[in-house]
Amino acid sequence: MPNSTTEDSVAVPLLPSLRRATNSTSQVAIVGANVCPIESLDYEIAENDFFKQDWRGRSKVEIFQYVFMKWLLCFCIGIIVSLIGFANNLAVENLAGVKFVVTSNMMIAGRFGMGFVVFSVTNLVLTLFASVITAFVAPAAAGSGIPEVKAYLNGVDAPEIFSLRTLVVKIIGNISAVSASLLIGKAGPMVHTGACVASILGQGGSKRYRLTWRWLRFFKNDRDRRDLVTCGSAAGIAASFRAPVGGVLFALEEMSSWWRSALLWRIFFSTAVVAIVLRALIDVCLSGKCGLFGKGGLIMFDVYSENASYHLGDVLPVLLLGVVGGILGSLYNFLLDKVLRAYNFIYEKGVTWKILLACAISIFTSCLLFGLPFLASCQPCPADALEECPTIGRSGNFKKYQCPPGHYNDLASLIFNTNDDAIKNLFSKNTDFEFHYFSVLVFFVTCFFLSIFSYGIVAPAGLFVPVIVTGASYGRFVGMLLGSNSNLNHGLFAVLGAASFLGGTMRMTVSTCVILLELTNNLLLLPMMMVVLLISKTVADGFNANIYNLIMKLKGFPYLYSHAEPYMRQLLVGDVVTGPLQFFNGIEKVETIVHVLKTTNHNGFPVVDGPPLAAAPVLCGLILRAHILTLLKKRVFMSSPVVCDSNTLAQFKAEEFAKKGSGRSDRIEDVELSEEELNMYLDLHPFSNASPYTVVETMSLAKALILFREVGIRHLLVIPKTSNRPPVVGILTRHDFMPEHILGLHPSQSRSRWKRLRIRLPFLS
Repeated sequence: MPNSTTEDSVAVPLLPSLRRATNSTSQVAIVGANVCPIESLDYEIAENDFFKQDWRGRSKVEIFQYVFMKWLLCFCIGIIVSLIGFANNLAVENLAGVKFVVTSNMMIAGRFGMGFVVFSVTNLVLTLFASVITAFVAPAAAGSGIPEVKAYLNGVDAPEIFSLRTLVVKIIGNISAVSASLLIGKAGPMVHTGACVASILGQGGSKRYRLTWRWLRFFKNDRDRRDLVTCGSAAGIAASFRAPVGGVLFALEEMSSWWRSALLWRIFFSTAVVAIVLRALIDVCLSGKCGLFGKGGLIMFDVYSENASYHLGDVLPVLLLGVVGGILGSLYNFLLDKVLRAYNFIYEKGVTWKILLACAISIFTSCLLFGLPFLASCQPCPADALEECPTIGRSGNFKKYQCPPGHYNDLASLIFNTNDDAIKNLFSKNTDFEFHYFSVLVFFVTCFFLSIFSYGIVAPAGLFVPVIVTGASYGRFVGMLLGSNSNLNHGLFAVLGAASFLGGTMRMTVSTCVILLELTNNLLLLPMMMVVLLISKTVADGFNANIYNLIMKLKGFPYLYSHAEPYMRQLLVGDVVTGPLQFFNGIEKVETIVHVLKTTNHNGFPVVDGPPLAAAPVLCGLILRAHILTLLKKRVFMSSPVVCDSNTLAQFKAEEFAKKGSGRSDRIEDVELSEEELNMYLDLHPFSNASPYTVVETMSLAKALILFREVGIRHLLVIPKTSNRPPVVGILTRHDFMPEHILGLHPSQSRSRWKRLRIRLPFLS
């Protein structure tokens, strides 16, 4: 017979006395550049009497209209995001192009000092403009936006992340910051831009700016809005790299926490629209109507049209490339994490310090970009050059810079250029002898550290392109070291180096592989790229997490990962339930409801029936704070505690219970009730979710976490195992699954050897 003590330890929570403790995990996070309160999203459908009646009342025409509007919005997202992406590139290429042309002309005339002044002052003004509008108009637009969007798709909501103001500042600020020659990218901000477009369309426009469309108000719930934001994020990547399939896989692999086949089709449709629109717009540029933007491309590095030949002997260098790329990627993530933490201390001093830091980074960057090419020696132009040498103007492999006629500065061709042109030069074919060891090494070191220091400034800034530039320079340097010992040309090594560094920092494999293949337009690179990405990710996972997860942790987002920590399997749900539990009776006095709402910040309350409605206390459902506030504003009160009749439901419309825009909600302080109304009663039954998700208190915490995340719920009710106790033990929310809360209650679990193994080898999860 088993030991009774053992049986009790399995059936009874370890520390029941801690149920009255309070969850002290942070309810705020750094959103963009400011600290803001955060809320959880609720993807569960509230199956109450009102919902059932409203859904039954819908006609077939209305249901068809709902489905049709989903596809129409996906089409609109693709159109709008592609136009924004094209305009973004057009603006950056022309702004930066004018700057480089003017500076180059001054240098050709021998006016180096004036050229430096024009170059640095232009960069400073553009950076100052980007940082000022970000800091004062829309702080949520700072950074890449991918951590915020990824957290949102995981169920974390924050104010202003998808507002119209954030969208405008994200576009203008990123154009200005990238044009300022800061080592930042456009891909991350484009993901955030696509998500903003999708969210604004999904909620019917912006009520604050009186830009609303009644015919778009079909998706006033978190579930539909989540799907649209996922489409927007995929469209953003597709517009950034003209990689429609890569955008779909990026949303699947990196962004989304929930996935359905129907969502896959809609995302694919959105990215296909992006690809078609961009192709049409590029045809316009082929006629020379895009100014300095050029005659095609649009971040399309079509550099390999010939067959890429490689042999078994090339596998070893590629493996080495992947290993070193993983080590460098993990080092990059480590240093970026430390720099962002240091920036946070500076930002605590106020907005002025944020702007001063951005200006200091701009000046430092201008000095490096302008001064470093003088360290490189001038090279004679090759006799078999496929393009003009030296290059006069903005782009090309043979920048003249300070060199005499017939010579070029290879370091200037890389560093005194836009990021896109630098990538094209590194990826270019038949250029094995046009860049020299010193120049490529200096460029790699400069990109590695400048991208780390530039990312944290108060401006819309991405990481994708800087990581590609850094990885490409590292890969090309390795190719140069190998020389004739490899059959791969230096441009191929640059592509594989970019893949290895992306795998080491971003830790994405499938999506990164497809994006790079769509960028370079060469499917023959697929086997090598797959090997490089798998190795670099595996090596880097042994040191730290991917860059976006590190940034989310630094910002304080309560992100729920797809795996459960080993110590969660040793704990029961009842071990982390905190109190005190607040609940309402099925028919509750208005005064009691108002008091509870004013004294707590809870967003969900169990509804319990007792005598005389039930012989014993029984759980009737769960009601949301937002729905209670709607009932209080509508004043559907009764003078006596009786069940309301069917006419009560007829007083409401579905729009009144619809989800407000992201980050906005009603407040109990805005509801004014008279003394007579406070003494009346409110029947909560018709508006309570009659089938909330519940778990028994003896379920393992790991199993509860998987249920909580996969279903996408906000409240998980914990019920007792025995019937002689109250019908509800407590409520689990997102913060109850946070390691800080769990290990605070059970500090012994933090010393588990499995915990240490998980930290060392996170790729085993």
